[in-house]
Amino acid sequence: MRILLYSYNYYPEPIGIAPLMTELAEGLVKRGHEVRVVTAMPWYPKSEIYEEYRGKIYLTEKINGVIVQRCYVRSSKKRTFFNRALFEFSFMVLSFFQALFAQYNRRPDILILTVPGLPVGIPASILGWIYKCPTILNLQDILPDAAVHVGLLTSKTAIKIFTQLEKYNYRTATNISVISQGFTDNLLGKGVSEEKITLIPNWVDVDFIKPLSKEDNYFRRENELEGKFIVLYSGNIALTQGLETVIDAAEYLQDIANIAVVIVGEERALEKLQEYCLEKQVSNVTLRPFQPRERLPEMLSSADVGLVIQKKNVISFNMPSKIQVLLASGRAIIGSVPNTGTAANAIRNSGGGIVIPPEDPQALADTIRDLYNHPEQVKLLGEASRQHAIANYAFSTALDRYEALFEKLLVQNKKN
Repeated sequence: MRILLYSYNYYPEPIGIAPLMTELAEGLVKRGHEVRVVTAMPWYPKSEIYEEYRGKIYLTEKINGVIVQRCYVRSSKKRTFFNRALFEFSFMVLSFFQALFAQYNRRPDILILTVPGLPVGIPASILGWIYKCPTILNLQDILPDAAVHVGLLTSKTAIKIFTQLEKYNYRTATNISVISQGFTDNLLGKGVSEEKITLIPNWVDVDFIKPLSKEDNYFRRENELEGKFIVLYSGNIALTQGLETVIDAAEYLQDIANIAVVIVGEERALEKLQEYCLEKQVSNVTLRPFQPRERLPEMLSSADVGLVIQKKNVISFNMPSKIQVLLASGRAIIGSVPNTGTAANAIRNSGGGIVIPPEDPQALADTIRDLYNHPEQVKLLGEASRQHAIANYAFSTALDRYEALFEKLLVQNKKN
């Protein structure tokens, strides 16, 4: 099949939706499909276009068999509604013309649009109409619900605009693929037909992300952590996480010299956490920037325990993709997350983790201390994590489900 993937995040962006969409595109190519990706110049998570991509309006690359068509976006480190509107508008307009008129614009059999963001649903729906192909709306988050819930979106005008865009996207999509049952429940509550919804959980490449030895581990060696009991958080550092809770917990653990708390993230966000560490006078926290993707399995394997951190006000359907990654790496997991949310259910169901109340440094410290004192439990949780990832989140299974959905929609499209 010829597949057009519409996403404003893609490789080489290191976190968020980009790795997932990159793996999906490359995985489909390996199965013999022709995949074209319409995306932005790399900009996330620093909110600025990467240096090697600056000064260009359009750019076409071929990466691991995937045709990647990029366009300029107006990005800014200042988070205002005006700047966000400029970002969305620039991608919406420029990407549409590139997708329609640029080289490699053969008619696709299937169009996949990933959310965030919402405005690109407009050009994607027009392209679907022009090409007369089924469109799949891939929901990685439900907007504007999530943004409103955590206070990222407060303007009544903006909320109204995004709510109308959300309704438009649901109405015009042929099918909506969701990553958890919580997403399905949310859509059903908004009147979306159950027949239009397909549950395909996010995946992890269990052949790439896998348990490795902690002995002679580059991450432990380079950061002078050899022999330590490492508690690792790696990922986005934003309003929904509240990593200050981790540093507060580390303060309670300073009496055990062998415990090291490690936070890996975007450098600008780490600077603020460094200031907080100095304020709290903690000496057992190591802050490091994102590692190259090829070294991710070894970095994850340096840890004894992996952390999933959320604030109390995170909306219940939120499902961090780092859960699947930690499970595949064979780590014991501590989930400091809302007890009734999707993340908590996923961690509990895996058998590889412990769920504790969010924003509770004492509970987090106590749980880390208990695992440190019970290494056999850490080993058993890690083994359960790995087995659950293989059984439930294998990439090959996700590809099977997407291909089955493509076939179903193409048959329906021919009948219509």
